[in-house]
Amino acid sequence: MSHLAYDRIGSGEPLVLLHALGLSRRTWDPVVPALSKHFEVIAVDLPGFGDSELMPSDIEPTPANLAAAVGALLDDLGLSNPHLVGNSLGGWVTLELASTRPAASVTLLSPAGLWREATPLYCRVSLRATRSLARYAAVPLSHLVNHRLGRAFVLGQSHGRPFHLTPDYARAAIRSMGTSPGFDPVLKATAPRRFLATAPIDAPVTVAFGSRDLILLRRQSRHLDQLPPSTQLKALPGCGHVPIADDPSAVAALIMESAARAVLPDITCRAA
Repeated sequence: MSHLAYDRIGSGEPLVLLHALGLSRRTWDPVVPALSKHFEVIAVDLPGFGDSELMPSDIEPTPANLAAAVGALLDDLGLSNPHLVGNSLGGWVTLELASTRPAASVTLLSPAGLWREATPLYCRVSLRATRSLARYAAVPLSHLVNHRLGRAFVLGQSHGRPFHLTPDYARAAIRSMGTSPGFDPVLKATAPRRFLATAPIDAPVTVAFGSRDLILLRRQSRHLDQLPPSTQLKALPGCGHVPIADDPSAVAALIMESAARAVLPDITCRAA
């Protein structure tokens, strides 16, 4: 199994953060200060992203296998019942992880994998276009994001408030998307799949989508039939597919509210 890079900060109940396709644990930097006041935060680079090694060549990097790699890290760290939080691909990996081991709570921010069959063509084309631009036009894009309109052009599909992002944040996102060696093999492995509930998830589940998410279209990619009946559906107004930097306060509050359900279980059925 590949070595995974991670940051560990704060004290309290463990809370694990898993990022989106093409990004890294740095995605969570805007919310880590607030969360680390209440939790021991473990932000992880998935295999092939950030500072983590690729999966071994004989293991297909499916969400289930990515989850197994994260599970091995949690075992090494002695974390048996953490709160789990994932964005996009990280949300799908979180679901796979929670299906195989105990979790205190599960928070999904714009999770991938909630489509009827294979990954929708729209999602695959969008992701490949973003990857190609970041890989082959990194220099002009890095200059373009010095300007507000440039940041809107480059990050407007993935973020709901690109004007609020800094040029440094935008350049880091471009660099990560363009250079992550895990991007292509993971996208290939996920393309023909969707999340299927093969085992019950006993932890309370909260799923949230940004009102400006332009990647996971409502009729294509937000089917909750594979999630527990008690799943709570929330909204993140003004946020995009990667909501963490759009509204750090709202995202941190949502995560803490979701984690609190582990102590005070909520039997309310999910929204229709």
